[in-house]
Amino acid sequence: MEEIKKQKLILFPIIMGACLIISATIWASAYYNKDSSNSLSVTGSASKEVVSDSAKFTGDFSRIVKISSLKSGYDQMSSDLKIVKDFLKEQGIDDKIVTISPVSMNENYNYNSNYQTEKEYTLRQQVEVASSDVSKITSLAQKTQNLINKGVVFSTNPVEYYYTKLPELRVALLSDAIKDAKARAEKMAEATGKKIGDLKSAASGVVQVLPSNSLEVSDYGTYDTAKINKNVMVTVRAAFGLK
Repeated sequence: MEEIKKQKLILFPIIMGACLIISATIWASAYYNKDSSNSLSVTGSASKEVVSDSAKFTGDFSRIVKISSLKSGYDQMSSDLKIVKDFLKEQGIDDKIVTISPVSMNENYNYNSNYQTEKEYTLRQQVEVASSDVSKITSLAQKTQNLINKGVVFSTNPVEYYYTKLPELRVALLSDAIKDAKARAEKMAEATGKKIGDLKSAASGVVQVLPSNSLEVSDYGTYDTAKINKNVMVTVRAAFGLK
């Protein structure tokens, strides 16, 4: 009998605690559902076609030399640099927008050789030109064959195109995206016989800078630099009260 009494004393607080937890859970769930029924969350978007107003051209020239010919290799790089600078001037490129890196030197490893050979190195120097004159930079990249014709081992990277007014445009598009979200919410609310109330919250999504007529968006945002014409798009997640 005493043992039964002890078991009841132990089980009573456990049962009471479980009842309290269940009651709290039911209350919280009811409160959550009530709150959710009085709001509507939608996603709005806005976009605008823009034309790049800045461009960057990068290229490099190089020479492969043996360790015994390093001095003559550097002399050749100096000669190549003069040809490159003359070429840029011929294209109307101002020295102020040109950045030329120091010469870098990397050893070339011959993994297929079974015997000791003289070490070889690649000497390389990079040239970068950035300008708001997009057409001039585009033309520059198309004429680098002239450097090859003069004996310079020159390689180019694709021209990168940018839109520098993106921060200002993003603010304007966010406003339009919220208007779009509200219009969508109003249409959805009509189906339930309710009306949209005040804006409760809004969260901006990532900015998508896409090539024109492209829909390849990314969860982390994307910034196309390959095309001159771009489509800038922003999204916003908005919650409106219902009444």
